Amino acid sequence: MKSFIILFAWISTLWFFPSCSNGGEKPVIKPVDTVAVVEEPVLHDSVTAYSEMQQKERCFIVISKQELKLYVCEALEDDTVRVAEYPVCMGKNLGHKQKTGDMRTPESGWEKPFVITQIQNASDWTHDFGDGRGEILSYGNWFMRLATPGFTGIGIHGSTNNESSVPGRASEGCIRLLNDDLDVLKENYAYKNMRVVIKGEEEGLKPFEQKYY
Repeated sequence: MKSFIILFAWISTLWFFPSCSNGGEKPVIKPVDTVAVVEEPVLHDSVTAYSEMQQKERCFIVISKQELKLYVCEALEDDTVRVAEYPVCMGKNLGHKQKTGDMRTPESGWEKPFVITQIQNASDWTHDFGDGRGEILSYGNWFMRLATPGFTGIGIHGSTNNESSVPGRASEGCIRLLNDDLDVLKENYAYKNMRVVIKGEEEGLKPFEQKYY
């Protein structure tokens, strides 16, 4: 009986491993689970990244001075939906920006929206607000620079050392978000050339917004 067991083990070895004596190869049986673990994550990650990229390109931003809110909207084939919203701080003074230093946030129509031209790392940027604190960190991790015809230096950024101002009216013209909200916006939705519409204090709902109420 012992000899039979040894013989069976030797035959099993020949079946599962390639023969080295004549160069021939026997098929090596691999568990199905092993193949799935190696291949599936690579395919899944690629598909997910592609899908997220396409979703970002369908998104645009609407900022309401009246509501002190920033809305991220996604344009679908026959619909537009809001996918995120964040409280914001706007310019200290009401109305459309007329000149540099007037503490107003510029406005744009839907027909000619502003666009994000750059998304810059602003984690070490400082600013002096003239309130006695001197140069302090002020912008959060990101500055989303806007192309605003006639004016420069306007953007969407964080509120480091000024988070109590959100929501509200305390900026010099930019749009402030809470730092955590800015990080989420940048990670999930914002991209270069993204359209940004800023509505005036008295401006009502856009046609695509009517369906939300």
